[in-house]
Amino acid sequence: MNKYIWLSVFLITSVITYQLLNTDNEWVYLFDGNTTEGWRAYNGESLPKKWTIQDGVLTFSTDSKLEKDMEGGGDIIYYLEEFENFELYLEWKLPAGGNSGIFYHLKEGFNTPYEVAPEYQLLDDYGWEKINNATLGESQKAGADYAMYSPKENKYLNPAGEWNSSAIIFRYMNGGYHVSHRLNGKKILSFVPWSEDWYKRKNESKWKNAEKYGSFKKGYIGLQDHDSPLWFRNIKIRKL
Repeated sequence: MNKYIWLSVFLITSVITYQLLNTDNEWVYLFDGNTTEGWRAYNGESLPKKWTIQDGVLTFSTDSKLEKDMEGGGDIIYYLEEFENFELYLEWKLPAGGNSGIFYHLKEGFNTPYEVAPEYQLLDDYGWEKINNATLGESQKAGADYAMYSPKENKYLNPAGEWNSSAIIFRYMNGGYHVSHRLNGKKILSFVPWSEDWYKRKNESKWKNAEKYGSFKKGYIGLQDHDSPLWFRNIKIRKL
């Protein structure tokens, strides 16, 4: 009998140990469609009034200025926890010409999130160029690591008004850091932060005078207000 008791204790202990060791691999919803708890303005104390829940979707409601006399200033963060190595997944929708972004490793105390945090670009590629009568570089289009790395393969962007899904995977593996972006289930780019190539790109880009850009290895997740109506859902993250 003692043998069976010992075996039962061993099995229970093993299960508990496994669960504890794998807690960080579980998905945690930052927005589940029911509450905006955990979200507030960047450098602020509360959620800006334009960010609301509509039909289970985190929505930014504004007149569609689309960067004409842009005001902005409604960037938000998930402030309950800072993340280091993670996989972030969310679904998003933009109007024709819409523009937004996802920030990570974001720190407060700066004028804007983009001067310090890397940005996964969210954009209606086709509509933006048409409405603004301008041509963008590939590193400025949807899925890019904004102004740094361009999507190279497998990119498929659903048109304005339809849902897209994005994922950012930031992890430490094989002795170094690695980042990859996914769009609608496909890996579209990867890069090594703080590598020689990374610093070269930074020093030749709009970030060359942004001393702290991309320098933090842990920080908040943020969403950008770029004077576009925005829709987000199923925002979740897991630690790696």
